[in-house]
This record gives sequence, C-alpha cells and structure tokens, in this order.
Amino acid sequence: MLTDPELTHSADVLVPLLYSDLRRLARRARWQVSAGQTVQTTALVNEAYLRLRRSERFNDRQHFMRSAAMAMRQILINLAREALTEKRGAGAIRVDLDDAPELPAPDAQALLEVHDALLRLHAFSPRSAQVVECRFFGGYSDEDTAAALGMSERTVRREWLKARAWLLREMGGDTKVQDA
Repeated sequence: MLTDPELTHSADVLVPLLYSDLRRLARRARWQVSAGQTVQTTALVNEAYLRLRRSERFNDRQHFMRSAAMAMRQILINLAREALTEKRGAGAIRVDLDDAPELPAPDAQALLEVHDALLRLHAFSPRSAQVVECRFFGGYSDEDTAAALGMSERTVRREWLKARAWLLREMGGDTKVQDA
C-alpha cells in the first residue's frame, strides 16, 4: 500500500484506501467540537477530500492523515464562523418560527476561541501547536501523533501537557481543551 518511501501519492489514490480512517477522524473531529448538528461525517470527509485534492502529493500515510485533520479543522472553523455570523443577523431574512432551520451547535464561539488561542500558541511554540492540532482536532493518540510528527511518544506527551496548560491559561480556564 504505502510502503515505498520514494513514492508519493495523490488524494485520489489515498482517499479510497484510507476512507474508513478518514470517517473515524471526521467522527472524532465532529464530536470534539460538538458539531454533530451542523455537519455530517460523510459531508466532512467529502469536503476535506476536495481540499486535499488541491495538494499535489502526500509523502506517506501520516502526512496525508495529518493534512486531512488540518483540513477538517479548517472546515469546522469556517462552519463555526458562519454560524456565529448567522446568529448575529448578517443577511437576516424574516422566517416564521415553524420554518426556522435548526440552531447551530452552541459551542461555535468556544471552537473559535480555541482556534485563536492555537494561533497564538503557534507563534510561541510551533511544535506544541502541531501536537494540539493532532490531539485535539485530529483526535490522535500519543502514538499516532508521534508517528505523524516524527517525535517520540514521551515528547508528544510533554508537549501536549505544556500546550494544554498554556491554552487553559490563555483561555481563562476554559475546559474545552481537555485530554483528547
């Protein structure tokens, strides 16, 4: 499958091979950010695939899965932004309550706060930010994160604990960034 390190693969080749892994990643990402009411797993995988197709090649499975996790994160961030914009009445159209669409997930604001804090963390410690992306948004274990980032599990655990403490302090003790 993806054994030859000299070969690179496109999203068109990798998505069918890793589809069950992508669905598991999407389910976990939706659960992490309470986006179950706003986007379905299949829709998230399909949207991520469209973004991944823009990339020329992926070096290996870890590179592809990490890219997929980042694409899913960005999709969920964009949906949260849209939900907050809609909530504040941008482009509002009067609708009877009987015809009103479902309300977006209540955690959209918290997701954006985590995203903004993660951007600040990246400026401070890029390696810690990568660990958070894999653990929180990608739902990776220490072992998966270590493989994706090319570091030891012990280093991943240390970076995760450091990053979590930093994010909790930055976000005023918000409990959104719990152990993934």
